[in-house]
Amino acid sequence: MIDMPGKNKLKITVLKRLDPKDIFEEYPVAERDWFAPCDAYVDGQEFMLEELGMPEGFCPSAWQTIYPNVRTIWFGGNLPYFKERGVAVSCCSDGMRPVIFKIERL
Repeated sequence: MIDMPGKNKLKITVLKRLDPKDIFEEYPVAERDWFAPCDAYVDGQEFMLEELGMPEGFCPSAWQTIYPNVRTIWFGGNLPYFKERGVAVSCCSDGMRPVIFKIERL
């Protein structure tokens, strides 16, 4: 089922930046000095969207990964595996230091 909001607005919240030390007991690749939580974001950081496009300051790689869910929520869709309507939780594709985002239709 599709909800059709009058004026589309979304909020993307950085739920958590994961530290490789919290994910791996032993790194699957050679350790690098930048293996730490992603420094492009801060936990709790919010991005407000009033048009469908990558927010200023957003990582292009993360945007590419979460965009399918952003687009679905933006156009009034709902994901079947979330109880709440107009909500998605997505993760960027950085396997060593992923960032988890919550996408909400307002």
